[in-house]
Amino acid sequence: MLAERRIRTRTPEWRTIYERIQVAMELTSRLNVLPFSDLDARNAVLSELLGKPLPDKAIIHPPFYCTYGLGIELGERTSVGQACSFLDLGGITIGDRTMISPKVTLITEGHPVEPADRYGFITVAPIVIEADVWIGAAATVLPGVRIGHDSVVGAGAVVAKDVPPLSVVTGAGHVERRRLEPAPGPDS
Repeated sequence: MLAERRIRTRTPEWRTIYERIQVAMELTSRLNVLPFSDLDARNAVLSELLGKPLPDKAIIHPPFYCTYGLGIELGERTSVGQACSFLDLGGITIGDRTMISPKVTLITEGHPVEPADRYGFITVAPIVIEADVWIGAAATVLPGVRIGHDSVVGAGAVVAKDVPPLSVVTGAGHVERRRLEPAPGPDS
């Protein structure tokens, strides 16, 4: 699991984050009403939302929702399906050739569990999804999780802890069902 940190609310740091959240909400609302065929406009809004152009051959299918936008790093040839939500204040890194199915939710933020701290802080922890991962429809990945290369997360799974490389996981909290063999190298 990747380290969690706390951001105190009602501070200048939080004010800056909050202002960017408002920009991200505006940009996603604009993105989600564009005609699907208007690829240039979609890519322009996504570039503004992410703070950089999409990587080569990466695609995000609208509708798409995110909290912040600037915390998302997409790999080459990444595919993000329709109706995905990325709560990205803690940072989301997605490796090359990763396939994210529709309605996947990646959550890097939350609140402290302790009642005394719950309203005074936001907690954040990054999500790292390595290369060649497939995340099934409506799966949820929680803060601080790393998903190893070439793994598969089954549809509807709730991933609350790290997934080793070359694994298939399903269910709430995920249950490792089996281990996979690596793909043959180019010299095989």
